[in-house]
Amino acid sequence: MSDMSDTGDWCLIESDPGVFTELIRKFNVEGVQVEEVWSLDDQTLEDLKPIHGLIFLFKWQAGTDSSQHHPDADLNINEQVYFAKQVINNACATQAILSILFNCPMLKLGEDLDSFRDFTKEFDPYNKGLTITNSEIIRSVHNSFARSDPFVSDSKVAATEKDDLFHFISYVPINGALFELDGLSTGPVNLGPCTENNWLDKVRPVIQERMARYTSAEIRFNLMALIKNREVVYGERISALDVRIQEANVNNNEQEIRRLVNEKELWLQKIELEKEKFRRYERENSLRKHNFIPLIYNLIRILAERGELQPQLEHAKKQVQIRKEQSEKKKGEGSK
Repeated sequence: MSDMSDTGDWCLIESDPGVFTELIRKFNVEGVQVEEVWSLDDQTLEDLKPIHGLIFLFKWQAGTDSSQHHPDADLNINEQVYFAKQVINNACATQAILSILFNCPMLKLGEDLDSFRDFTKEFDPYNKGLTITNSEIIRSVHNSFARSDPFVSDSKVAATEKDDLFHFISYVPINGALFELDGLSTGPVNLGPCTENNWLDKVRPVIQERMARYTSAEIRFNLMALIKNREVVYGERISALDVRIQEANVNNNEQEIRRLVNEKELWLQKIELEKEKFRRYERENSLRKHNFIPLIYNLIRILAERGELQPQLEHAKKQVQIRKEQSEKKKGEGSK
């Protein structure tokens, strides 16, 4: 990733569904959210449908990933696929999200993103990426998720080869074909024909192959899906059940009515769980931005003034030693 610009005025944001979901909402995009994908099995993906696109986070390795010229990159597909080059390091998470949003015409993006997409759609990939980087609206939303930095430094430290660098790429079905959208590549990669019904089957081996490139010690992968808002999905299912309940009432089918009412109650409970999850996202995102150093400092100071700090330190040391001895004992028992 050394061939790109530095971080510029873009912060590093956490790869988290709560962060990505709220980021999308701040763009005023309607009806979508982001969920983590824990497995690529059929049932997991089925439960998340409809899925608009997938975002894959992986450890970037020089010489093995996202070369400047991908042999399958299509440089003559500008009108069909919205593809932007990544020109700054820390923008890759937001750019991966935009790669899906800008290639899903059925989504309600809101005035800002709609205008941006229309303004840049004829640009070449590099100028698309440059315009994203220089967009005050996009950058300010991205930077609103910056973690609080308790220590201010006047200098920026560039990443070295020893640092772990992570990268995001998107997978999206577009006009009957599956595309890999990687801002470090020269263009979108056409992975073959697909339909809205089978594109997840097509993308599964692609992601599995990427994971297989790494050693068994490298497990830092993250796969997220941009999906239709669950409250909307569950609400649609409840509406369909209401129609069936009315039909059962007309036919005086008490057993069917009870079954449908119980099923409706389950979907209502799921909606409440979704609402609670979004409230949790808001709390967690607020905590991410908070600087806890003053609180920690004052707690330590108060403990010291009361003469309680040193005993607490000694107690902590003893607990560490106990855990260490217990761990060594378990290792010894396991080797017998």
